Amino acid sequence: MQAEIVVPRLGWSMDEGTFRGWLKKPGETVREGDPLFALEGDKATEEIAALDAGTLSISPDGPSDGDVVRVGLVIGYLGSGEVASRVAPASTQAQTRSESPTGGAVVHTAPPGAMPPSRAGRALSTPRARRVAAELGIEWQSIQGTGSGGRVREADIRAAAASRATRGPSTSPPRELSRGQRIPISTTRRAIADRLTASRETAAPVTLMTTVDAENLVALRTQFKYVQGEGAPTYTDLLIKLTALVLREHPMLRARWEGDHLFVPDGVNIALAVDTDAGLLVPVVLDVPELALSQLARLTRDLVGRARTGKLSAAEMSGACFTVSNLGAEGVEGFTPILPGDSGAILGVGSIRREAAVQGDRVVPRHKLSLSLTFDHRVVDGAPAGRFLKALRAAIENPAPWLIG
Repeated sequence: MQAEIVVPRLGWSMDEGTFRGWLKKPGETVREGDPLFALEGDKATEEIAALDAGTLSISPDGPSDGDVVRVGLVIGYLGSGEVASRVAPASTQAQTRSESPTGGAVVHTAPPGAMPPSRAGRALSTPRARRVAAELGIEWQSIQGTGSGGRVREADIRAAAASRATRGPSTSPPRELSRGQRIPISTTRRAIADRLTASRETAAPVTLMTTVDAENLVALRTQFKYVQGEGAPTYTDLLIKLTALVLREHPMLRARWEGDHLFVPDGVNIALAVDTDAGLLVPVVLDVPELALSQLARLTRDLVGRARTGKLSAAEMSGACFTVSNLGAEGVEGFTPILPGDSGAILGVGSIRREAAVQGDRVVPRHKLSLSLTFDHRVVDGAPAGRFLKALRAAIENPAPWLIG
């Protein structure tokens, strides 16, 4: 029996990913659990493990590094005995096996010689062909490819460009062409768009805003930095810790809508929005109230660093009950954050700025901070959300008893 190797689903909204290469060679013996190939999903690149043992055979039209592949696509086989390195086995129907929730290669029933439904009718191209097509302004999807399985190659793109250049003068009147750069949409960027769209369609988001006196927060952060230097907690660390401590007293702000019930997790796991070259990633810090500030600072530095180098696993971006997004470093005073797909509330943090404030009969300069809380109105009403935001504001305005007590 030949076991099919198919593209698994890595995330809840993922219907396609980017293939990042085989980790075994054609003809090599694979044991159950061995890393088989790398797949970039909506959050991270994962090594996909084999759920069967056998000799690896790669499909003739198997993907190359950088190709976008749909979930369920058959890309190879594991069989017994001698197997041709790039020849698909002509066998009877394979045994059906359900998809692994942890992202392993799986077996499905498929009639011999049938094209996988996810591949049928879909134009294919190599990454280099797409780059050259973008440079030359060629619509590669309309070109008949000469590669394996009809794949469009770089040579096909250049041939199409040469053909266009040698055509006779057009009889159509001249028109102004739109010029600019076409930027391919990455798997991560597409997944972010899908999640944000799904959030708008499946939740009832409401945003509350407030302004906080941050004078004591700034003074405390200054003291930490004076003693600990670059290892001191950042403003984001302090705000994550304070948010988590307040969330313990407001459990419904940790809740999320799940089908026919609400789910309130026991732990307080906070996701931190991180800007990376690949797009917005959200590593999760587990059990924040139980962490000392020094531990929290080390964890966030590590998670942010690995997020920006593409070394986070999907598991490290799962399990959050609340998200914090800080755009203060970019000079943004305030914004309306969008609910992520896996938590019921998100806090938007603006920049800390000096403003005139009235104290008694005097006008004095004070540090001010804008907060925006977006929550799912299906889960919690405005008044409880407002009480949470009020409690958080009080904690930020007098942080020492919360953080050092």
